[in-house]
Amino acid sequence: MEQRFLKVPRNEQGRDFAVGDVHGHFSRLQDSLDRLGFDPARDRLFSVGDLVDRGPESEAALEWLARPWFYAVQGNHEDYAIRHVRTGEVDVMNWRGYGGGWFLDLPAEQQEVYAEAFAKLPIAIEVETTAGAVGLLHADCPVLFWPRLEFALQDRYKRTSAACQWSRDRLRQMNRTGIQGVRAVVAGHTPVTAPLALGNVYHIDTEGWRSGYFTFLDLESLSAWPCDVVTELAVEE
Repeated sequence: MEQRFLKVPRNEQGRDFAVGDVHGHFSRLQDSLDRLGFDPARDRLFSVGDLVDRGPESEAALEWLARPWFYAVQGNHEDYAIRHVRTGEVDVMNWRGYGGGWFLDLPAEQQEVYAEAFAKLPIAIEVETTAGAVGLLHADCPVLFWPRLEFALQDRYKRTSAACQWSRDRLRQMNRTGIQGVRAVVAGHTPVTAPLALGNVYHIDTEGWRSGYFTFLDLESLSAWPCDVVTELAVEE
């Protein structure tokens, strides 16, 4: 069953963390979780999407998605896979240039398995904390009032989900307009050299999949590890 907006109750036992884009580097992610002191018996991890492509371990995505403490939204790289299988409307040369070769070279039946698993991921997740709800999506929130997003994602033309997965406008414009009706929104997609807050929108793709490091944002305190959030930063193109 596909659920575009997922609400997750508060973690009564441990901690909740959001992590930036993984891009096929699950061993590196696990090493970072070990250093963080992550406890899978109590803690939960929320990915802001782009589990696959670029790195050498994209095929491990299904194993991670089967873990009960691991949640993820659809990123634009998951969207590539879904559209390729369902509609064929993907520029495959462009996608291959962004690391999609591992998927394109799979047999068709295996592509379908991954695409169906990715299609079951929500576009947005809302996690309850003691201080209020925190929203997670891949790229940006296209509405100014978070509670409207659940309805907006029913858009049959999928414009809302496309903005959630692909938009870079907020960072390009350094737009500090906050999202109302939610404590914070967490996103990845566009790399930053350190975690960045624009209004109440937190950008945490610090390129743990390349030459940077994985940022973990504690959803209860909104503090980041290993480097705390900054509010002024030059953004990489």
